[in-house]
Amino acid sequence: MKAGAVHRSRDPYEAQRGSRSIHVEHYDLDLTYRVQANRLTGVATLIIWTLEDVDAVVLDLVGLAVRGVTVTGATLAGHTHRAGRLVLRLAETAPASSRLIVAVTYGGNPRPTSSPWGPVGWEELADGVVVASQPTGAPTWFPCNDRPADKATYRTALTVDSPYRVVAHGVLVSTRVRASTTTWVFAERHPTSSYLATVQIGTYDEVVLSAGPVPQRAVVPPGLRQVARARLARHGELMTFFTSLFGPYPFESYTLVVTPDVLEIPLEAQGVSIFGSNHLQSADGEERLVAHELAHQWFGNSVSVAGWQHIWLNEGFACYAEWLWSQESGGPTADAMAGLWHRRLAAEPQDLVLADPGFARIFDDTVYKRGALTLHAVHRLLGDEPFFELLRTWTTQHAGGAVTTTDFRAHLAQLAVAAGGPTLATAAAALLEVWLDSPDLPPPIID
Repeated sequence: MKAGAVHRSRDPYEAQRGSRSIHVEHYDLDLTYRVQANRLTGVATLIIWTLEDVDAVVLDLVGLAVRGVTVTGATLAGHTHRAGRLVLRLAETAPASSRLIVAVTYGGNPRPTSSPWGPVGWEELADGVVVASQPTGAPTWFPCNDRPADKATYRTALTVDSPYRVVAHGVLVSTRVRASTTTWVFAERHPTSSYLATVQIGTYDEVVLSAGPVPQRAVVPPGLRQVARARLARHGELMTFFTSLFGPYPFESYTLVVTPDVLEIPLEAQGVSIFGSNHLQSADGEERLVAHELAHQWFGNSVSVAGWQHIWLNEGFACYAEWLWSQESGGPTADAMAGLWHRRLAAEPQDLVLADPGFARIFDDTVYKRGALTLHAVHRLLGDEPFFELLRTWTTQHAGGAVTTTDFRAHLAQLAVAAGGPTLATAAAALLEVWLDSPDLPPPIID
């Protein structure tokens, strides 16, 4: 940050996390974790580019102790670590476009951090670990620039006791067994938001869901192997359907982790989704969440939001994907789902603006369902072929990047002009205005 930049007013959606003055290009994490002691130690090496003249580099790290810091490319004058902010003071100003290599040695007993939605981050299971980094939990296990728009590549090496299996984002490139421990090394070449970085640790078995064209697997407790095979039997069909609608799957493979513990909600990571045992065994429609989390690999992970204000571009799209799969798989049609949720939202207070819901409400169910209703309205306006062309070009053109609601308005306008000329583009802009910019729920979409 520039001298005095600590006084700069912050985006209310950033929750005092992250820095706009730097971009982290790559994280190299070399970690060791002792499950029984809940003890994490390691070195995080970050390749950082300055985006403006800076006299300090600020990173996020919560609940763990810093043992040492080195900086290459500038002279480190000292560092402080308070209230989850690691501030590296430089002896001289580093100009914009400087390349710095920062290595942080750290450790401690990782634990979740509080948020408006409950504890998030590194969390112990009965026997293992689940990492739920969204939206502000990544700093509970590594120092990072915790902004969704600041996407980086990763190498994650994690050493654990040998009975345990590690799943992380990226491709498993090696395992090394030494005495009673195993080191699992993953490489993530796709730009990844910090909240989508993950490690999962447990005594898991692997179930192959589909060998191709996208390799899909479930990693589950041994006692849930048969349940997983039965409940996820159509996962290959689900992947094929989504690739036909949304374009090619954006990563090398997909892993669905099922923890032995009960989890309140499932969550997505880069190339990975995490479910509790309750979600796999439930008989009350929880299977819809399998479609929801898979859809996030396109909407939220490959194409990420530039800030949490635009979260409907993640959750609305994933929720609408549920409705599309429901129709495809023999359940209620998308029209029926839209009608159901319109009636439910109409009975709720009309007090949320989808394009600006407020940080405390970014995971409000209204964001999910009104976002899906917005897309259904666009679908009905454009028709099938232009609508799915809209989605495929969105995921292709913005793959690996970060987007805003303004970007989506522009993308829809461009496609609408191509599909139906200025009249259709004007109608599409008006549709988004009433659905995104006003708290009042528009009338239902009916024939």
